[in-house]
Amino acid sequence: MERNQMKKIIFATGNKDKLKEIRMILGDMGAEICSMKEAGIALDIVEDGATFEENAVIKAKAVSAAAGQGEIVLADDSGLEIDYLGGEPGVYSARYAGEDTPYTIKNQMLLDRLAGVPKEQRTARFVCAIAAALPDGQVLVTKGTIEGYIGFAPAGENGFGYDPIFYLWEGDCTTAQLPPERKNELSHRGKALRAMKEQLKQAGI
Repeated sequence: MERNQMKKIIFATGNKDKLKEIRMILGDMGAEICSMKEAGIALDIVEDGATFEENAVIKAKAVSAAAGQGEIVLADDSGLEIDYLGGEPGVYSARYAGEDTPYTIKNQMLLDRLAGVPKEQRTARFVCAIAAALPDGQVLVTKGTIEGYIGFAPAGENGFGYDPIFYLWEGDCTTAQLPPERKNELSHRGKALRAMKEQLKQAGI
């Protein structure tokens, strides 16, 4: 597909905050980035993969099948891995303590589980896998991570999800305290999406 033929990319998410970040990061691709809802696709996708990569591929393929031929579909699966908790919540990050549970509660639950644990043992990372399902049936996958630690109290009003408790080693601030542009430069999602942009270019998209 020639670059100037690409009119639209469907991103398999219903998360408005995530979609806002994605549109910022992919803004220079010259394509319309639309959500599943905006594309008229309503699916209940079972994310039963063992890894972020597997779940991203599951979502991309499911939405691609529903969208029909000729569409480009991107999907991500991302989450927080806390070393002291054996990598939890991991691929269950969105579903931790229930999918509809507010993140203020989820964040406090994780802080409670780490009560008394010193800073050097609170190492953690955000992980994001991006999958692209292309019109020719090809599936591309990229991954990005950002290392940090879980703080002792939430901080910051920017970002979403677990951002208020995830601290960067440099500056000792949370990703919720970063301006959006700076967060996108550093974040797991920013890294994975920029890597995907390169793969799409190499694929002639």
